[in-house]
Amino acid sequence: MLTLRQIEVIRAIMITGTIAGAAKLLSVSAPGISRLMKHTERTLRLKLFERRHGRYIPTPEANDIFEQINGVYKKVDDLHYTLARIERGGEIELKLGSVPSICHVMVPRAIERLRRKHPDLRIDINILKIEEALDYLLLGKGEIAAMSYKLDHPGIDFIPLAMGELLCIVPDSHELVGRTSLSAREIVRHELIGIDPNDPYGRVMSEIFSRQGLAYDMRIKARFGTTVCSLVRAGLGIAIIDQFTVAHGSMQGITAIPIEEPTRFQTYVAIKNDKAPSLYAETFVTLLREEMNAVVSPRLRAPAKAVEKITSG
Repeated sequence: MLTLRQIEVIRAIMITGTIAGAAKLLSVSAPGISRLMKHTERTLRLKLFERRHGRYIPTPEANDIFEQINGVYKKVDDLHYTLARIERGGEIELKLGSVPSICHVMVPRAIERLRRKHPDLRIDINILKIEEALDYLLLGKGEIAAMSYKLDHPGIDFIPLAMGELLCIVPDSHELVGRTSLSAREIVRHELIGIDPNDPYGRVMSEIFSRQGLAYDMRIKARFGTTVCSLVRAGLGIAIIDQFTVAHGSMQGITAIPIEEPTRFQTYVAIKNDKAPSLYAETFVTLLREEMNAVVSPRLRAPAKAVEKITSG
């Protein structure tokens, strides 16, 4: 049996006609090429080259072998081309969804890093309400979805992504600016803007008040956290928002203040459980998890050994 290395050496000698030329082509030493060639001929019990005037002339038997070797190389070249195309993401589109709170800041940062790894990859991003994510995945419209809430469905796996906290946001000119923290009881004394508590995302915000029996009376409701931020910036009230929406100073004109009560919540990646994720989906989730964990308090970060991969469930 010939090894790939022996095939490579035979081909290099036939192309260049010399041991030195083959060594240069393969970026190895000439003595190493010579030793391997002699070993190959002994193993095959077949003379492959005649040495004439310093050049290596292939025997008729070697010419027959060369035809087969070229066929092998064509297959290997095709394989290398395919692997390179996969690495760059050529002719491939990753379709992913995300709830607005994660999509506003975290997803673009993860996508930027993903494109650096796979520069030819095409990406289709859909902003989804939590209840829209099931159809998005089950109907095959996308491969994965970043979620701020977990739903129960036999066809969908929810893999923990990152743990986050809520913040109180106020206009930069508000009287509360300068406070190091606020209690839920203090927050409800002000004009409130928020998301309907019947919405799964809105329920995350409302729980800190319901646990203490406080009325969460919102004069203005909006569907998305980014809209809530804009309304606060306009001076129409204060609000509770998740830290990922306002990470990296993405919302100018507002000040974020920590909340004294525990407000942690878990985010997830949802994936249809009858299909293995692609390389690009796996990489995206890893990068997204890193971006999200980079902005949360160290006490909320899962130990590295406990962080689940997208394929676990």
